[in-house]
Amino acid sequence: MNQKELVKDIIQWDVKNWSAALTFWEQHLDLNSRQLRCLELGSRQGGLSLWLGKLGHYVICSDIENPRDLAFPVHQKHGVEGLIEYKALKAEDIGYENHFDIIAFKSILGVVGIRNQNDKQEKAFEEIYKALKPGGKLLFAENLKGSHFHQYLRKKFVRWGKKWNYPTIPEFKGFLQRFSSFQYGTGGILGVLGKSEQQRNFLGTIDRALLNKVIPENHQYIIYGIAEK
Repeated sequence: MNQKELVKDIIQWDVKNWSAALTFWEQHLDLNSRQLRCLELGSRQGGLSLWLGKLGHYVICSDIENPRDLAFPVHQKHGVEGLIEYKALKAEDIGYENHFDIIAFKSILGVVGIRNQNDKQEKAFEEIYKALKPGGKLLFAENLKGSHFHQYLRKKFVRWGKKWNYPTIPEFKGFLQRFSSFQYGTGGILGVLGKSEQQRNFLGTIDRALLNKVIPENHQYIIYGIAEK
């Protein structure tokens, strides 16, 4: 199994742009010194659980409904199933306190705050903060509201695009204010336009090589980073 296929199974969609989150996390964290207790929220096929499992960490892979049927085959394919437990959990009702070293999520806030329920998004961050140990880290990779162009495309071509509640960068920073520190990056301009992963990979290469560096961050559609309790 080569690294390219592993990253594809971790990220799954617009891999070139979203995989910048993995690079960022690996550059800013020591994830190899000891085994960590981790939680992935909104996992679907358990991509971030796969990444954490490959690093040797114990992970609860969770979603609103138990994700085992979707995620277990992916984890088994890569030999990490022994490190992963599957649970039904809501981001706004995690139910743990001072328990996890790492909590990670990718692309969940839009549906958590569906139909402008900002209070549920705020509640999710309260629950994440409570569930982390002191000094624990939140690893986030999330869809932003993005440019007017991104907003139009979602409403026009994505069946849930009119309902999901995508945060702006100032709103996201507001969610993180309870944490002792946070750092982040942004990306994604053209990658979202690809009709196939091959097209998204080509467009994402242009994003990462050029456009992410020159287009203002509030016109990009992905935010990723780390927040420390």
